[in-house]
Amino acid sequence: MIIQKTENSRISTFDPNNFSFGGTFIDHMIICEYEDGKWGDVKLVPYGPIPFTPAMMGVNYGQACFEGMKAYKDKDGQVFLFRPEKNFERINKSAKRLAMPEVTEEMFLDGLKALVDIDREWIPQGEGMSLYIRPLIFATEEALKARVSNKYMFAIVATPAKSYYSEPVSVKISDHYSRAANGGVGSAKAAGNYAASFYPTQLAIEEGYEQIIWTDDATHEYFEESGTMNVFVRINDTIYTPPTSEKILDGVTRDSFIQLAKKRGIEVKVEPIPVKTVIEALKSGSLKEVWGVGTAVVTTQFQALGYQGEKLALPRLSDDESYAALLKKDLVDLQNNLSEDPFGWRVVVDHVLETV
Repeated sequence: MIIQKTENSRISTFDPNNFSFGGTFIDHMIICEYEDGKWGDVKLVPYGPIPFTPAMMGVNYGQACFEGMKAYKDKDGQVFLFRPEKNFERINKSAKRLAMPEVTEEMFLDGLKALVDIDREWIPQGEGMSLYIRPLIFATEEALKARVSNKYMFAIVATPAKSYYSEPVSVKISDHYSRAANGGVGSAKAAGNYAASFYPTQLAIEEGYEQIIWTDDATHEYFEESGTMNVFVRINDTIYTPPTSEKILDGVTRDSFIQLAKKRGIEVKVEPIPVKTVIEALKSGSLKEVWGVGTAVVTTQFQALGYQGEKLALPRLSDDESYAALLKKDLVDLQNNLSEDPFGWRVVVDHVLETV
C-alpha cells in the first residue's frame, strides 16, 4: 500500500456535537485503479477531488456500485469494524452483476483498516455515533461507447455519523412503483437503484409520508423493502421478513437482526409477506409493529402505513415492549463493545500506521 498522509488535517474543524450526516469527510481516502486487466497499487491519500470528464463511462452507462458500513469507538478509544467480510462479499456480488472487476480481500479489508486507523480521531464516540464508510467501484474510462468499461476505480471514503431518524416515520405502501424486478439488479447495491427510487419517494413525501414500502413488481401484493432498508413485520410475537432474492438486498443489518432475535428465542419466519395479511393483522389488533433496518439508520420504526388512500396508525409500543427497540439495543451494544460478542462480528482495528 502506498501511503501519503495529509499535511493539513481538518480534524480541528470537526465538532462531534454539531455536524450533519454525509456532509463532513475525514482527512483521507483509499483509491485503486484498474487498467489493462488488473488492479494497481492501493493508495491511501488525502481526501479531495479526482479529475474526470463528463465522458466517464460510469456517469454515462451506470457501471457503479457501493457498500455502506461503519466503524465504532468504545469508551476506551478502541476502534472496531462490524462484519466487514459481509460487505466484501457483497461488493463483489454487485460488481459481478454489473460486469465490473471484483476487488481482492486484501484490497478491501486492508484498505478499510488503514483508512480507519489513520483517521481514528474522526470517529465520534457515544450513543448513536460512528464513522460511516463508503467503499465503491465505478467505471472511469473516457469513452462514449455502450459497452463494458476497460478502466475502473475502487475507492473508500468516510463521514462521521449520528442517528439518522430519531422519531418513528410514516410509510406509504407502494401500489405502482417497484424498487426492482425479476432478472434485474435489485440484489446488487447498484448506484442506479437509488436514483430510480428518488422520484417515487418524492411523491410519497408530497403525500405526507417519509418513506415507501416497496412491493413486488408483478402484483404489488407482497412487501419487499422499505426505502433503502430491509423490512420487518411483527404479528403477535413472531417476526416476519421477506427472503432475499434477485430483487431484495441481502442486508448485513437484516441478517444481524435475524440472528440476534433467534438468540433471544424470538420466532423469526423468513417468508413472503402479503400486504393483505399485514392490513388484516393491523385491523384485528395482532399487528404489533413494522420497522426497517439498514447500516445508516440501524432501525427505523414505523408509526403509520399508507394503504389505498388511507393512513393507518400503527400501535405505539414502549421500548420494553418493542422487538425493534430491543434488537436495536442488542446490536448497538455489540457494535460499541458494550456487550459480549458471541458471533465474532466485531473486528478490532489495530494501530498499524502509528509509525508511518
